[in-house]
Amino acid sequence: MTRALPFDTSPWSIGLTGVDDDHLAHRESVFSLSNGNIGWRGLLDEGEPHGIPGSYLAGVFEEHPMPYAEGGYGYPDTGQSVINVPNGQILRLTVDDDPLDVRTGTLRAHEQRLDFRSGTLERNLTWTSPADRTVHVRTRRLVSLRHRAVAAVRYEVEAVDRPVTVTVQSELVANEPLPEPHPDLRVQKILQHPLQTIGAFVLDHAATLVHETRNSRFGVAVAMQHRVATTADAVPEVHTEASDDLARTTVTVRLEPGERLDLLKIVGHAWGRELSAPALRDRAEGAVADVLRGGWDRLADEQRGCLDDYWACADVRIDGEPRLQQAVRFALFSVFQASARAEVRSVPGKGLTGAGYAGHTFWDAEAFVLPVLTATAPDAAREALRWRHATLDHARGRARELHLRGAAFAWRTIDGRESSGYWPASTAAFHLNADIAGAVMRYVRATGDTDFEREAGLEILVETARLWMSLGHHDADGRFHIDGVTGPDEYSAIVDDNVFTNLAARDNLRGAVDAARRHPDIARGFGVDDGEIGGWALTADAVHIPFDHARGVHPQSAGFTDRERWDFAGTGPEEYPLQDHHPYFDLYRKQVLKQADLVLALYFFSDAFTADEKARAFRYYEALTVRDSSLSAAVQAVIAAEVGHLDLAADYLAEAATVDLDDLHDNTEEGLHIASLAGIWTALTAGFGGMRDSPGGLRFAPRLPSQITGMAFGIRVHGRTLRVDVTPDATTYRISAGESLTIQHFGQEVVLAPDTAVTVPTPPLSDPGERPVQPRSREPRDFTQAFATEG
Repeated sequence: MTRALPFDTSPWSIGLTGVDDDHLAHRESVFSLSNGNIGWRGLLDEGEPHGIPGSYLAGVFEEHPMPYAEGGYGYPDTGQSVINVPNGQILRLTVDDDPLDVRTGTLRAHEQRLDFRSGTLERNLTWTSPADRTVHVRTRRLVSLRHRAVAAVRYEVEAVDRPVTVTVQSELVANEPLPEPHPDLRVQKILQHPLQTIGAFVLDHAATLVHETRNSRFGVAVAMQHRVATTADAVPEVHTEASDDLARTTVTVRLEPGERLDLLKIVGHAWGRELSAPALRDRAEGAVADVLRGGWDRLADEQRGCLDDYWACADVRIDGEPRLQQAVRFALFSVFQASARAEVRSVPGKGLTGAGYAGHTFWDAEAFVLPVLTATAPDAAREALRWRHATLDHARGRARELHLRGAAFAWRTIDGRESSGYWPASTAAFHLNADIAGAVMRYVRATGDTDFEREAGLEILVETARLWMSLGHHDADGRFHIDGVTGPDEYSAIVDDNVFTNLAARDNLRGAVDAARRHPDIARGFGVDDGEIGGWALTADAVHIPFDHARGVHPQSAGFTDRERWDFAGTGPEEYPLQDHHPYFDLYRKQVLKQADLVLALYFFSDAFTADEKARAFRYYEALTVRDSSLSAAVQAVIAAEVGHLDLAADYLAEAATVDLDDLHDNTEEGLHIASLAGIWTALTAGFGGMRDSPGGLRFAPRLPSQITGMAFGIRVHGRTLRVDVTPDATTYRISAGESLTIQHFGQEVVLAPDTAVTVPTPPLSDPGERPVQPRSREPRDFTQAFATEG
């Protein structure tokens, strides 16, 4: 397989030389910058050529009607879609009379590089104009991790071989179109021009645009201000103007060879539904003024400091494959910048790197992304959970609409209201609610944050427990069943007793019991009494987990293993993904999986299965799983490693690690797959690190495949850092400070004293048997081929 873009293999950055017009949108996604509040796609500074322009603010969206061929009770009336806010990235250069355009003149050198430690996107190019005038341009761009409302660009242009007059036009551009925002023409009309002008303002070298979305009524202010310097004797001319959808500062200066123009652009953002236009303008301009005083160097130093703090714990060192090392750090950087300053905002499926999934957040935020944040950046995890808590009123309202108790969180949403019109794969996927509850429990265990548990976590656990009690039922034998639901696999829907869902509900109920007993005063405030707590405990113990005794495996749901198998032998590689070539009714009634479901349960609820059950189930479901979802490979890597198929796990890791860098699903242009990127960390730490987290504590069972000669990672435990350093023969553990910590290593208790390394050997691996077989043409990507320099 030929990689879409020939990225280099630097360990702490990712770079690309040249410009390939056919893959601009892909590179823009990879080179995106964000802080969880602002998102800028990695456009060329001059804005042309481009793939898909993108400038986003977390939580800013436009509302539109939800078109249905046939409506029904409980269908959402209104949808939500992310929009482009005024784009402050653009700096256009003219050399004498020729505008810089990489498609004209001669591009003598061109490189973009995203640096994971400095948090900047740097661009260097040397360009000769059609009139034979050569300039060198260096730009550095960042979205601030310290100042959540600010992004900045430093733009330097130098005359190389002869005198030139250079003109830089620094712009704010509003109402940039999204690509095919919606197939319905009525919705397209709304989303193509979502911002209406409130005001455009100019003061000296500064300008501000204030807009409001037409339907959702978000006010948005974007301000820019500049600092201009030059080594030339000539004095730059500076002029600023603004109209409804465009603000522009124009800087013109004459440069002799070797002279340079240095332009610093600070862009501030403010938005809200409750703020007046003057208040929004003041906030955006105030953010700019505060940062401009410190200049670029201070801003860059702060950025580096934030990332130094993050990497001190979060870094995962990989020995043996340089491109995997780069992919892992790219993934961790992307997950962090998707959430670092979100602050009571969601983590969308694409982060703020693209408009894919319409900017919505799904269950994978809690199931895949928050475990990484809880272990490496717990403050960001807390804020994401606070956002879910802030949407509880919407969730309670949705539960009432569905004639249920408690809270039913939205399957896909931006502000907490349901925005999915296909209920079999959304509303019926009630496991989302337990995924959120599970993220709460995981965060509290890892941090000991009782304030959060009392202020937000307990209420989430209580309301989701009430949901399960009203959703399920007891049979004549007292077993608790949950019928008519959809599990994680999207090629199955409306099933009874989905094992993942039932186990998740059981954990949710038990977690609510424990938290309510820890904080009885808070629980009473939610109307919880001893009778309700006792009911949760009894129901949790009664949850039915189906098992197919004839085949010796757990069915994905009741009766699943009795269904007809999909005709994998008769399905060619051109027919994948199956959802694009086969009707859902046929997928729903046969044994075929889009993604790990029962296998995901083997990982999430590890203690519910014996080692033998895991091995048999993994082999059974490998033959049915086609991985048409980017979420699957990492989970399959975890269980493949646990049951001893280390080479297979390495192949699945390779696939997960290259989903976006190599655009394996042909849709990275719409934005990065943030949950899939988070899964790379999971494949390493839970797969080859064997890490499991439960109320009983942390345990590890590290084993490396032959392709990786060493691995080290860190996790946060109650404010301390636990470092785990794995070699083929042994593992070394070290806890940073505080009290001693007891963990398990292959079932053996290990007591860690502060700042004292403990090394324990790796026991021999039992023969796992023959490598499990996947459906025809759906084998995972080969590790060696995935990371080969060519092909």
